[in-house]
Amino acid sequence: MVMALLALIFAAILQFGLIIHVRNTLIDAASAGARHGALGDRTPADGAARARELLIGSIPGGSEAEVSAGLVDGAGSTMVRVTVRTRMPMVGFLTGPVGLEADGHAYRH
Repeated sequence: MVMALLALIFAAILQFGLIIHVRNTLIDAASAGARHGALGDRTPADGAARARELLIGSIPGGSEAEVSAGLVDGAGSTMVRVTVRTRMPMVGFLTGPVGLEADGHAYRH
């Protein structure tokens, strides 16, 4: 009984760590994509492509992530926003996949 409880706690901690890792990777890819797309000779689509490239090399299933980019107005200047969405399965059978979303913003140069 104790071993089963310890195994369950271990799986929960492992799952939590994996979710945090994927979330941080999404935030990093979205931010890097926004900075890349905000350069003077680049477009928001270039930023989305850069974010997708980073995700493919960083997390398993990164090619399945939904990446979008666009221009938004903010604080008297134009900004590039890159949004990354993905779903990841949970360990166990009680819950379904977890949806994660991250945005990255950068001022257009």
